[in-house]
Amino acid sequence: MRRLLSLAIVLLLSWPMAAQAADPTPPVPAPAAAPVPKVRPIFFASGSSRGTIGGHVMRGQHDLYSLTATAGQIMTVTVTAPDDNATFQIYEPGTTVGRDADGALEFKGKALRAAVEGEIATRWSGRLPVRGIYLLEVGSARGQARYSMDIRLD
Repeated sequence: MRRLLSLAIVLLLSWPMAAQAADPTPPVPAPAAAPVPKVRPIFFASGSSRGTIGGHVMRGQHDLYSLTATAGQIMTVTVTAPDDNATFQIYEPGTTVGRDADGALEFKGKALRAAVEGEIATRWSGRLPVRGIYLLEVGSARGQARYSMDIRLD
């Protein structure tokens, strides 16, 4: 009887560990990456070559716009924000947008000179190198940025 009681105690004490080893808690799935923001096309009023777009964006988020232009046109983009915290970048036609392994927005394409990723750009003007759909990305340097973006094509 003593032996049976000892065996029962050993089994009871080892049972929770055996149950844990046989039935581990399932791993928590990694959160899904946020979808890529929708690219909103920019259209000018009939007969006009300029327009203004406004919005707001939090740091780490991006507003994306597209604009069709012809090689040789001069494009001028100016972004203003009450707190001077909005910035933008312009990418040549053919640029694609996705998420990297960490879920951060990733641009695969060529940024126009002086509007390069990592630089804080609030104004850019230059002759466009190729015909196609240009991608404009607006972000925040800090906090929430309320912005107004003026675009002109000549």
